[in-house]
Amino acid sequence: MSSTAKPLLYSFRRCPYAMRARLAIKLSGIDVDIQEVSLLNKPQAMLDHSPKGTVPVLVLTDGRVIDQSLDIMCWAMAQHQQNGTILCFLPDGTLPTEVQNLISQNDSTFKHDLDRYKYAERFPEHSATAYRERAEVFLLILDSRLQQHQYLSSEQLSMADLAILPFVRQCALVDADWFYSSRYQHLIAWLDRFLQSDLFIAVMAKAPTISSASLLVIESSVT
Repeated sequence: MSSTAKPLLYSFRRCPYAMRARLAIKLSGIDVDIQEVSLLNKPQAMLDHSPKGTVPVLVLTDGRVIDQSLDIMCWAMAQHQQNGTILCFLPDGTLPTEVQNLISQNDSTFKHDLDRYKYAERFPEHSATAYRERAEVFLLILDSRLQQHQYLSSEQLSMADLAILPFVRQCALVDADWFYSSRYQHLIAWLDRFLQSDLFIAVMAKAPTISSASLLVIESSVT
């Protein structure tokens, strides 16, 4: 990649990990090229950069590769830190412990329970309702926090909000009737505020899809 090129992000529109990377990049104001990946026919160029074969993968203009969503978020937010509109890092360059703990719980137990709630037929040991009840432990934590302030860690937007939002959205989509009639009204208001924001609408815009044959096609319409 030449020094005049823009960073390149390999992404998949509905993947929550790719979604949170795009949110951080968009908020940072960094101009990147985004290539939508066909997960059934992954481009060889992406695999050459990151053999793990999952999105997101960010290729920087100097050739460095960042292929973990949180690392991409931290890279993007480090460029944005001077703006002051989002709570990112402590003076020593680390994330606040509270933010780290929330993201860690989201990415471990909540993601585990959410996958089983979404695909309960693949995990017949328990019902979808039982898996949802496990996931509700985290939903209750989030809702309780949002009763205290506008965002998950304070009155200021933080990395926790951007990192967790796509997974709460995914949970809501499993059974929207249940979610929107649930007791988690503060969480619902938080989610809807994001979903209706210019930021979220922008990062969910469709991009051309690239396959292993490097042929550009238009992504078929999906919810």
